[in-house]
Amino acid sequence: MGRGKIVIRKIDNITSRQVTFSKRRNGLIKKAKELSILCDAEVGLIVFSSTDKLYEFSSTSMNSLLERYDTSKEENSLLNATTEAKFWKREAATFKHQFQNLQEGHRKMMGQELCSLSAKELQNLENQLEMSLRGVRMQKDQILTDEIHELNQKGNLLRQENMELFNKEHHTRRENMDLLRKSMRREMQVRQIRCLILQMALILKKISNSD
Repeated sequence: MGRGKIVIRKIDNITSRQVTFSKRRNGLIKKAKELSILCDAEVGLIVFSSTDKLYEFSSTSMNSLLERYDTSKEENSLLNATTEAKFWKREAATFKHQFQNLQEGHRKMMGQELCSLSAKELQNLENQLEMSLRGVRMQKDQILTDEIHELNQKGNLLRQENMELFNKEHHTRRENMDLLRKSMRREMQVRQIRCLILQMALILKKISNSD
């Protein structure tokens, strides 16, 4: 079974951190020495510990290495600046050429500067105009079709809403009519009960008088 991957993170314990720093620093300096010897390379190494202590290694003079580094960095910066300037100059020339072609094409589309064109070039221009016109018509038709479709959808939605309102109103009317009928039936029942009570009272009165 293979070893698990070691997570690289700051060591919290100060003692363990110092021990690890010492081991890794010595190993790093050893690798730098080997690289300079095996590959005949000029190697410079600068390390500051967490306590700001300096450790360094150089295969030659550290000052000469730093001077060479600064010189090389300046040369690369100048080279990059020159290369970038040439790139943007080419880009500007390309955009200028494209803009001029667009201007020329636009003038020809507007019927200007046609005297220098041959019959074949005029025919090609006419074909381009016809293709452009067809494209405009197709786009216009598509827009109109989309607008009609949208209007139809809105119309269907309005009809559906109107139908729902009509159904709600019809349902409300039916409920009101049912309530009215129930109220009338109850009123009739109350009247009938009152009549019966009066009749019973009259009968009782007659019976009482006869006695």
